[in-house]
Amino acid sequence: LQHCFRNLVLSLSSSLRKKKMSQTFVPETVLKFQKKQVEVEEARTIARAERKLANKVNRKVIYDRAQAYEQEYKSAEKALIRNRRIARETGSFYVEPEAKIAFVIRIRGIVGVSPKVRKVLQLLRLRQIHNGVFVKLNFPMRQMLRLVDPYITYGYPNLKSVRELIYKRGFGRVNGQRIALTDNKIIADYFTAKGIDILCIEDLIHEIYTCGPNFKQANKFLSHFRLNTPNGGFVKKVNHFSVGGDAGDREDLINSLIRKMN
Repeated sequence: LQHCFRNLVLSLSSSLRKKKMSQTFVPETVLKFQKKQVEVEEARTIARAERKLANKVNRKVIYDRAQAYEQEYKSAEKALIRNRRIARETGSFYVEPEAKIAFVIRIRGIVGVSPKVRKVLQLLRLRQIHNGVFVKLNFPMRQMLRLVDPYITYGYPNLKSVRELIYKRGFGRVNGQRIALTDNKIIADYFTAKGIDILCIEDLIHEIYTCGPNFKQANKFLSHFRLNTPNGGFVKKVNHFSVGGDAGDREDLINSLIRKMN
């Protein structure tokens, strides 16, 4: 009897030992970390779903705005053609509206430049050769352009030029950094924080081209454009455009130069 009892005790102790060895004890810190990871993953999933829904709504808004802008551009072009035709048929004159914006390109360096001219070029953000910026054409700006006329060339860009420049060489200034405009979210986040209704790159193009009420903020957001040397080079930088050179105002002919440098 004692021998049987001893064998029973030994078998029970061995089974308990095996059961205890089979159990794995996980430290509390690991359990807390795993729980935190599950919570973070759930939060990411919820945020991803909300972002996906918001992007779907924004895409519809952006598409509708782009369509409205296209209709606006076409209507303005048709009105211009109609007014020209009426003036030609009636033998009168049609004075086209003055340009609201200009695109300025620096074409000369700083050797022998006076301090005032250098300061104006700095204010225009034209610190290097072949840098370009959009400016609003008002009386003070025309006076500034006149001061630096021998060192720049400028003119009145059309819609195609504005669109190609922003799409191909557009960079935004965010937190002191020059960031390529590869996503509408960059534009939307910047202007939403400032309370301005600009959500996408088409809004930005429309604001620049039409010289809208938020032109100053939109132009400040756009970094200067770094252009290439024009195909075929310049004719003569030291001469004015009106006498066969390159400097100064070239009005609508700036568009052909943008094509060569973009």
